[in-house]
Amino acid sequence: MPGRLLRGLWQRWRRYKYRFVPWIALNLSHNPRTLRYVPEESKDKVISDEEVLGTLLKVFQALFVNDFNKQSDILTVFPEPVKTKYQDLLSVQHPGVKQLEYRHQQQNTFTPEEILYKTLGFSVTRAPSTLISAGKGVFVNKGLVPKGAVVSMYPGTVYQKYEPIFFQSIGNPFIFRCLDGVLIDGNDKGISKVVYRSCNGRDQLGPLKMSDSTWLTSEIHNPLAVGQYVNNCSNDRAANVCYQEFDVPAVFPIELKQYLPNIAYSYDKQSPLRCVILVALRDIKQGEELFSNYYTIVS
Repeated sequence: MPGRLLRGLWQRWRRYKYRFVPWIALNLSHNPRTLRYVPEESKDKVISDEEVLGTLLKVFQALFVNDFNKQSDILTVFPEPVKTKYQDLLSVQHPGVKQLEYRHQQQNTFTPEEILYKTLGFSVTRAPSTLISAGKGVFVNKGLVPKGAVVSMYPGTVYQKYEPIFFQSIGNPFIFRCLDGVLIDGNDKGISKVVYRSCNGRDQLGPLKMSDSTWLTSEIHNPLAVGQYVNNCSNDRAANVCYQEFDVPAVFPIELKQYLPNIAYSYDKQSPLRCVILVALRDIKQGEELFSNYYTIVS
């Protein structure tokens, strides 16, 4: 019995260590490929914030139009120019189909992964990792990810460094630490899941959702929201993506916030919402698993 228990704990640890920050820190000298050096915090950008924003808007608008038959309640609270914009996008995506007709033509809708492929030329999905005992990983399942592309997002509740996260952190390998100490809890189970759902319900304004909670389920509406399952690189698996922080600007369209897979733990109108995206360090082919370098060292 003790032997079986120890074997079970060892197997859990082997999966846990690929996302466990202290273990990575203790093994930096043995894992030089897990390091990424930047001269200062402001230069920790592989691509510009404008490029990140452009990509997110492009994908989210395509998802919104694809889901047009479910957006009627949202559109009623917006002025005519906003409605016209999405009707024009609908006519481009589905030529010859009128808005009322579209509601009855479910065959014209695509899955979120198909929308991602049609929009950016690739799609990603969760699947068992190629690393032994690492659990799930993230793979390019269709198309080619070009160097510099936004390949996924790190979902979860965003905590400022002074906010409580002790109980959520116990046995949790999905907590991401930003350069300024902000934490993102990307766990889709247990207390973390309850906290996220609670904050999601708190911030909803009538029909307008301020964040996406579908990443907690098996039916994800934002196909980019799988970044928490990207495993750390190793000596024989070089990183092909890296993390980059992105603060959602005030001008972000409110109707598209329903696809943001992050939410602040405390309601604060002053601080912009922190998101973390993963950027391709090179071209990544179909079938490849994504591997990240978790650590950014500021010198």
